[in-house]
Amino acid sequence: MKYMLLIYANEQAWTEPERQACYEESTEVARQLKARGQFVATSPLQPVATATSVQVRGGKKMVHDGPFAETREQLGGFFMIDVANLDEAIAVAARIPGARKGTVEIRPVVELPHLPI
Repeated sequence: MKYMLLIYANEQAWTEPERQACYEESTEVARQLKARGQFVATSPLQPVATATSVQVRGGKKMVHDGPFAETREQLGGFFMIDVANLDEAIAVAARIPGARKGTVEIRPVVELPHLPI
């Protein structure tokens, strides 16, 4: 089953050396998942200041700078994994460095038929 692991934290909680160490540790987690056949994708995101939000209301497109919601924690990256069950997804989430300063949200993915691969 595929799970999306969404990594939330306050962007200001990390020093630049800590952020680089987080990237290195996350890369190692991804390599280990790949070796087990559980890796689908991962990536950190650019800072929230680079975000653009789009809404369509009444057929009219509205484009805004920044994220949709103001929160204390921002979406900073993700892992997409393919594991047997929620327990395995929880074990992977606990290994993600972002869990130590923020939150890793685990969401099962709805796999729609006929989507391009």
